[in-house]
Amino acid sequence: MAASSGPRQISLSTTPSEADIKALRLGDIVYLDGLIYTAREGVYMRALEQHANVPMELPQQSAANFHCSPAATINADGSFSLGAVTATASFRFAKWLPEWMARSGAKLIIGKGGMSSQDYKDYFVPNGAIYLSTVGYGTGALLGRGVETVEAVHWHEELGIAQAMWVLKCNHMGPFIVASDMDGNCLFERENEKIAKNLEQLYEGTKAPSLKRFGETDDRRDELIGNASNTPDNS
Repeated sequence: MAASSGPRQISLSTTPSEADIKALRLGDIVYLDGLIYTAREGVYMRALEQHANVPMELPQQSAANFHCSPAATINADGSFSLGAVTATASFRFAKWLPEWMARSGAKLIIGKGGMSSQDYKDYFVPNGAIYLSTVGYGTGALLGRGVETVEAVHWHEELGIAQAMWVLKCNHMGPFIVASDMDGNCLFERENEKIAKNLEQLYEGTKAPSLKRFGETDDRRDELIGNASNTPDNS
């Protein structure tokens, strides 16, 4: 555990117990050990809408679903080469998450964020799950260092490399930050609210900007940090 002056650092199994999940606090830094699988729209549509059998024993093998596209290849001899694991924004998959968590037993949903406290209250809390966010941008290579081996790649012929279900054996993979808790609270909404209170004071006495943000507004209350959910994500 880290010094009391900073966030707690926690090693967490990818098959966590209910007590493990309940012990997590907003802002904790988490490193994961065990099997992680990738599943995004291709996997959700195949499993939930086309009713294909999921080629893993879930959640016994893993309760950790990573929304990402591995920077990886499948070699001619059937082996795998993986460098980075690039997270993508989870709000893109929100409509599938309630059914997926209920059916798969996923307790850890991992991605680049973009979800709200209402999503956490409506989808995550009833399923005893929490959200882990990647920390900043450009961390794909860092997270890739935590991958020991590629255990399997499922449905790559049907879905392609990016959308396939990759099963990754991980050792101290992270850092991830706890972005939701068992009450559905959202770390980023909490911190953004603190920042928003001081915006007027921060800009007091300054001149109006000569250029408007994206040609839309010069209202200083319209900071991007307060409108993250409305910003398109193309990753």
